[in-house]
Amino acid sequence: MDPSEPVSTEILIAVLAAACGALLMIVFGLSWALRRRRAGPSLPETDLRIDVSQLPAAGPPAEGPVLEFCGMPVRLVVLILAPAGRGNRLPPQEQMARTLDDLVPGLAAVVLQHRPLIRQWPGQLSTQGFTHSFFNNVQLPGDRGKGTPWCSVAGRFDARDQQLLAGMLCAAHKPHSMGQVTVSHVGQWFDVVRVKEYNE
Repeated sequence: MDPSEPVSTEILIAVLAAACGALLMIVFGLSWALRRRRAGPSLPETDLRIDVSQLPAAGPPAEGPVLEFCGMPVRLVVLILAPAGRGNRLPPQEQMARTLDDLVPGLAAVVLQHRPLIRQWPGQLSTQGFTHSFFNNVQLPGDRGKGTPWCSVAGRFDARDQQLLAGMLCAAHKPHSMGQVTVSHVGQWFDVVRVKEYNE
C-alpha cells in the first residue's frame, strides 16, 4: 500500500479494536493476579481418610465401663466430631466431657478407658453429607464391615443448644453382621450405642 494514501476507516477500527482487546486482557490478567496474591496461597484440603487396616482390632477391655453397639460389647477405636454448619465450632476442650456425655451418657468415661483416636473435622453442611463422608473416609473392610469385628455409626446429636455430628468406629471380640449404621434422628443414638457401668 502507498504510504501517501489515506488509511481506510475500516482498518483504523480493526486496529483500535485489537488494541483495546489486548489492553482488556492485560487488565483482567493483572486484576486476577492481584486477587490471588491478596487471598494468599490456596490451602490444601484436609485429608480425612483413616486406614482401618492399620488400627488395632482388639475387642473391648476386660474392665471399666462397657460400650455396647446394638447390645454387643465393643471397643471404641475412632471418634470423629464435627460442628453442623459452616463457620460453627466444636465446644471448647474444657466442655468436651459434657459434650461426649450428651452424645451417649457415660461416653466420656469410655473415652478415658479405651483411648480412641479422636479427630475433629471442619464444619459440615448437612448430616447426610457428614455420614457419607465418614463412611467413605473410614471404610470398613469387606462388605461394609459385615463378617468382620468392625462396625461404625454416624449421625447428628444435640449438645445442649448446639447441633453436632459424630462418627464412631468400634471393634468387637469376634466377627458379626452389624456393619455400618446411619443415625437418622437424634433419639436413635440410644438404640445403637449405650454405656453400661462395669462388666459383671
